Amino acid sequence: MNFEQIVSSINNVLWGEGQVLIYVLLFAGFWFSYKLKFVQILNFRHMFSVMKNSSKNDENSTESSGISSLQALFIGLSARVGTGNLAGVAVAISLGGSGAIFWMWVIALLGMATGFAESVLGQLYKVSDDHKEYRGGPAYYIQKGLNQRWLAILFSLCLFLGYGFSFSAMQANTIADSLNHAFNIPSLYTGMVITILAGAIVLGGLKRIARFAELIVPFMGIAFILVAVSITLMNISAVPAMLYDIITSAFGLQEAGAGMLGAAIKNGIQRGLYSNEAGAGSVPHAAASARPVPNHPVTQGYVQMLGVFLDTMVLCTCTAFIILLADINFTGEMEGIRVTQSAITHHLGENGVYFVSAAISLFAFTSVVANYAYAESNLHFFKLDNKVGRTIYTSMYLAMVFWGSSASLKQVWSMADVALGLMTLVNVIAIVQLTPTIVALTKDYNAKRKIENVSDADMEFKEADIEFQGKVEAGIWHK
Repeated sequence: MNFEQIVSSINNVLWGEGQVLIYVLLFAGFWFSYKLKFVQILNFRHMFSVMKNSSKNDENSTESSGISSLQALFIGLSARVGTGNLAGVAVAISLGGSGAIFWMWVIALLGMATGFAESVLGQLYKVSDDHKEYRGGPAYYIQKGLNQRWLAILFSLCLFLGYGFSFSAMQANTIADSLNHAFNIPSLYTGMVITILAGAIVLGGLKRIARFAELIVPFMGIAFILVAVSITLMNISAVPAMLYDIITSAFGLQEAGAGMLGAAIKNGIQRGLYSNEAGAGSVPHAAASARPVPNHPVTQGYVQMLGVFLDTMVLCTCTAFIILLADINFTGEMEGIRVTQSAITHHLGENGVYFVSAAISLFAFTSVVANYAYAESNLHFFKLDNKVGRTIYTSMYLAMVFWGSSASLKQVWSMADVALGLMTLVNVIAIVQLTPTIVALTKDYNAKRKIENVSDADMEFKEADIEFQGKVEAGIWHK
């Protein structure tokens, strides 16, 4: 058995016929929903109220200068919001029917609890680097919370392979293909521009990445939502029938629908997981980089839980409505992004191709930049957070972006799927073991919330407040 066959076999177990990751992430969603008393439903309004101070951070901190919660949210959305929101939804519908959208909503609702749990841990076990910026993520909470360095190293290596190199190459390829399709721009030229722009942003460090995300993500998200709302209003008479079709298809209630039930569930869950990344262990890197207000790990849990909601329940739903309200015929063989392009062209005319191309380019480019930040956070873990380490990593990252824009990426996709799958398995194993700490932190936060006229200072977490697993970085959470 050669290397390619080994990779294919692993992917088949994780994502294909074995569907191990679907079961693992479903378990995690139910587990944390139960353990956290359905925080994503019962505290849904509070999730939004936390955002009122999200643009602030603790300017009085002398130890480190973390980014704000709002910037951390936008970095998380930069990575989450990508081609999966445009192409992935179309694939789910073409393979699983309209009912797949209902199951995409279900997995997002469960994934909000998982995203909450992993982001809380990212905050608690974060460290301060030589640049007085916060770093953290699964590798840090696996080592500090569980004292399992070998597992932390495995996660970090998969992270570098996936987010550091492969995913960025794939997003660059998507941009190049889209611009070539819409404007006949040679992929080589697109690759050069993407590489130069990405380099200019990432070389400015985490804060420049955060400022870029803060500027671009709201713009592209709002623009896409406005187009989707306009299309929905243009076809408002067809909306009730569309919603009825989603619900009945989701449960196989239509004629000959029983055969599609399994496909609807499988594809809705799988594409939802791909899109919102809850449980994959990627977003805790963004969560760890913030110094939230109030300065409590659970604050970032709510912030990143909102990210799962916005990604799937809002943006993926927008794509679904655009596709389902279009009078087009497509099959499972039709490429996902071509389905979305055809649907928008049906609604907006030939200009729809240009809109989709622009949306893909922005969505994918923000992912390229955020992917760099995620992997770069783990340089500190290997004591490579220095000039030499950063230079080597950044050079390899930019080389992969340039190469990816014009490469044939089938093999790299397979490697990236393995990396993401192993990351997810390691992360879920870790956060389930750290459940007592997550629950204790949540109880501490809720108890402080109940104090009458509580201030942000009163809400602040100190390491003496609870009993947690392992140890936290000295000086991060003062006794």
